[in-house]
Amino acid sequence: MIKRDITVKGFTASLTGYILDNYEDIDINRKRSAILICPGGAYAWTSPREAEPIAVRFSAHGFQCFVLNYSCAPTGAEYPVALAQALLAIKTIRENSDAWHVDPDKIAICGFSAGGHLAANVSCDFNNGEALELIKAKKDESKPNAALLCYPVISSGDVAHKDSIKNLLGSRFSKDMEEEVSLEKRVTENNPPTFLWHTFEDGCVPVQNSLLFALALKEKNVPCELHVFPFGGHGLSLADPETNREWDKHKLEEIRQWPELASVFLKNVFGE
Repeated sequence: MIKRDITVKGFTASLTGYILDNYEDIDINRKRSAILICPGGAYAWTSPREAEPIAVRFSAHGFQCFVLNYSCAPTGAEYPVALAQALLAIKTIRENSDAWHVDPDKIAICGFSAGGHLAANVSCDFNNGEALELIKAKKDESKPNAALLCYPVISSGDVAHKDSIKNLLGSRFSKDMEEEVSLEKRVTENNPPTFLWHTFEDGCVPVQNSLLFALALKEKNVPCELHVFPFGGHGLSLADPETNREWDKHKLEEIRQWPELASVFLKNVFGE
């Protein structure tokens, strides 16, 4: 395990890496695909249920996993601090790709709820001028190669999770800024291939958030895989005993397959 501080504009996030070693009798020079994980929490906190358990699950599928506990509203952080921290995290992973056995061209970003908004924001605005200036990064230096969005906050419109948007923008909250962070309107042909999942019953972040983003990706001809599970609420994580109090409900059984579906998606995108 490795730990790094990711500091932007005086705000410090923590980057924790779960690094798989290489073995001489298999491939001592192996480079693995990587996943940067952004937990949810309405931009008010970062949920531990959507952090280490996700890293451990995807490590079992052979990915190098990193968790970013980005700065949130209670610290005074406002947009685009979290965006810049996520971009700097990707840049850091690329810069250390040899030491951390990572293929620098196979880095995905994964986010849950508000963390899904952050992951989608990175996917849409990896060349955001204000954020790149904060981290002194070059164009395309922090572009993710794929995205996994799990019950993401996407829109600032009628189906928005308003608290997430307000926490993200803080004192910068305005109609113009709401528009800027309504990510179904920010998709371009340069977005990376994207995997999304949501539940039809989500009463916190409506499923329309994922539907709007998937439609925007389709409009730009960006490869996309979308799963809408009929049952289950919000914040399910892995929907198992480690991450969810209602794990034993039969209706959640189907949802537990999403990490395997996402792993297949990434391996297909990365040509593995």
